Amino acid sequence: MDPTVTRRKSQSGVMLLEALIGILIFSLGVLALVGMQALAVKVATESRERAEASNLASQLVGEMWINRANLTNYEYTAGSGSIPSELTSWVSQVQAALPNADVYLPSVSIGTPTVAGVNGNEVIITVRWQTPGTTGVRQFLMSAYIN
Repeated sequence: MDPTVTRRKSQSGVMLLEALIGILIFSLGVLALVGMQALAVKVATESRERAEASNLASQLVGEMWINRANLTNYEYTAGSGSIPSELTSWVSQVQAALPNADVYLPSVSIGTPTVAGVNGNEVIITVRWQTPGTTGVRQFLMSAYIN
């Protein structure tokens, strides 16, 4: 019997096994990259939503500064009727910019758009939203003093 033939028979299939292991490692690397990309998209979306909530709250505070003589017209509490005309366009902007968005006081139930003037000139604005596909509710709270 030829010794070279015996060596070849004992090693048959080793190259196929190496190729399969290489494909497995490559596949795991591709799956990791896909997972990282999905996480990057999620984080970028959450960051954009937080920035949008901050900008909208700042916009309302700016409007209140301009119209500070009528600051009480911006106050809206649950069950007090319709949203004041000073807030209707802003609440619409919030609901259009953020998914499942509501604007409310922390002490008021979810779903009630509210802005409150507390302790004189302190204004507390809370914007809540829920990104589709997530269970947690995101929140941005701004407190400002308008003199």
